[in-house]
Amino acid sequence: MLKTAAPIGLMAVLAATCIPAIAAAPLPVAGSLGGQVFDAAGVAQMGATVVLYNRYDRAIRQTLTDSHGEFLFDALLPDLYSIRVSLAAFVPAFKRNIAIQPGFHSVLTINLSSILSSVEFQPARPAKGSLMTDDWKWVLRSSQATRPVLRLRDAGWEAPAEHPRFGPVFSETRGIVKVSAGDPTSLAGVGWQPDLGTAFALATSFLGSNQLQVSGNFGYASHSGMPVAGFRTTFSRTQATLKMPEITVTMRQLYLPARGFTNSGSPDATPALRTMSVSFLDDISLFDGLRLEYGMSAESVSFLDRLNALSPFARLTYDIGAAGSLQVAYSSGAAPVELAARSQRDEERDNNELQSDLTALAIMPRISMRDGHARMQRSETFEAGYRKETGSRAFSIAAYHERFSNGALAMAGPADLYPEDSLPDLGSQSAIFDVGRFQRWGYVASVEQSLGDHVELSAAYGRGGALTTTRQQLQTPDPDELRSIIRMADRAWASARLAATVPVAGTRVAASYGWSGHDTLMPAHLFLTQRLAIQPGLNVSIRQPLPGFCGMPGRFEATADLQNLLKQGYLPVFSPGGQAIILTNMPKAVRGGLSFIF
Repeated sequence: MLKTAAPIGLMAVLAATCIPAIAAAPLPVAGSLGGQVFDAAGVAQMGATVVLYNRYDRAIRQTLTDSHGEFLFDALLPDLYSIRVSLAAFVPAFKRNIAIQPGFHSVLTINLSSILSSVEFQPARPAKGSLMTDDWKWVLRSSQATRPVLRLRDAGWEAPAEHPRFGPVFSETRGIVKVSAGDPTSLAGVGWQPDLGTAFALATSFLGSNQLQVSGNFGYASHSGMPVAGFRTTFSRTQATLKMPEITVTMRQLYLPARGFTNSGSPDATPALRTMSVSFLDDISLFDGLRLEYGMSAESVSFLDRLNALSPFARLTYDIGAAGSLQVAYSSGAAPVELAARSQRDEERDNNELQSDLTALAIMPRISMRDGHARMQRSETFEAGYRKETGSRAFSIAAYHERFSNGALAMAGPADLYPEDSLPDLGSQSAIFDVGRFQRWGYVASVEQSLGDHVELSAAYGRGGALTTTRQQLQTPDPDELRSIIRMADRAWASARLAATVPVAGTRVAASYGWSGHDTLMPAHLFLTQRLAIQPGLNVSIRQPLPGFCGMPGRFEATADLQNLLKQGYLPVFSPGGQAIILTNMPKAVRGGLSFIF
């Protein structure tokens, strides 16, 4: 009896010793997402670009399919993700709300087509090396053959060192190059046209988790014939264990048209307008569903005088699940370009980060002249918004209040009007005029509707402060008289937008119309809690993919942008001599160009 009890007791002691070790093993907290890409004939597609987006529609990972058409995103925290797959000559495929579970591997089957691509989602299954199933746990508990194995090891034994693995220094490199021509963009405009002539953007990952983006925009001022250029560099780190703010450095140099002529008849020299800014942007998760984005930019402008500005900004987002999301934002000083660029909803998701970089580079600080000295437009904005998505439809509302100082508007009129209070505009016959201080409030409600994968509709209605005049006839050539007759009045406005992609050809057409009443000027508002970009008048944008040449990687695209074709949103007044003076923040412009995306 004792002989039988001894082995049983020893087994019980050893089993009790193993239970804590098993319980102490760390459980996997991350999941993975993978899949395979085929064409309509079922052939695996190599080299397809696969971009992974988080729940905020921000691109966080990117990869290419291998020779078997397969891709993999591992070490993903449990959350909702979206994925986009694109390849030349095929319609891109997009899938939203992919749930990643801890310890599970989700699989997608993507079928690319020239007419309609599709994504099939397979139920998640336990990943390799993850938690055991209940069946295996029961087998281990009930099997008498399962015994703990102990091994005696010498004290001086060391595990063999693994050979270090060196990956490529640069990876996941992508870029875009644009060449364009046409009407120039005003320095006082609200357009998002990154257009001085030739623009480029390049993004790459180096040493694994480091992200570097470089963009540039350069050309020639049409009237001065002098070069104009801007460059922007952004560095960020995506590694969760050593996260750091996104740091951006931007530099620009512009030569403006001559203000007049010297006594010898040669054009009067105008000093170059130089700007340099350094900004940082970071985000932190305060608790589940609550996220804070914050940052600051330091801007220095040199033109006749040296102007400096510190501009803090922040945005708080509360995700309440199926009920939608709430956002509150604040900014002071110059326009919060970095925050707006992050939340910009670009039409082309496959190169969203590159287009966003070019957009941010195009937004210039608003500079004007007053009493012979350079001034910089500053604003202070409070904004709150709510958004809810229901299937293919999204509703949003927002309210804002903002105060402006040294408000800058484009002014077209006599060339010798207000020589000490007007700044020549870049490459145009108009000038920039300082209208002084004003403040306003406003609200907006909008709805967006997707009709399949090829058509998107949106409509918005709002009310807010707009600039108007007490009379249209000026009595004196004093610029202060013009400022005195400009006042703020509440006006309703409406906007509608249609975006569609033509099957087979892949032509992307977007048209919008904004109405704000007769003889009123709606100051531009850079929304921080909405996906709106309100533009007055009729605006049309066309993107036409072009076939590749001789197997060249990447793709070509022809572009055309037509801005404010009906010349609306203009505020007219008349000088003492009866000449018309037009104030606006959106001059009519027509541009076209060619883009190469790789």
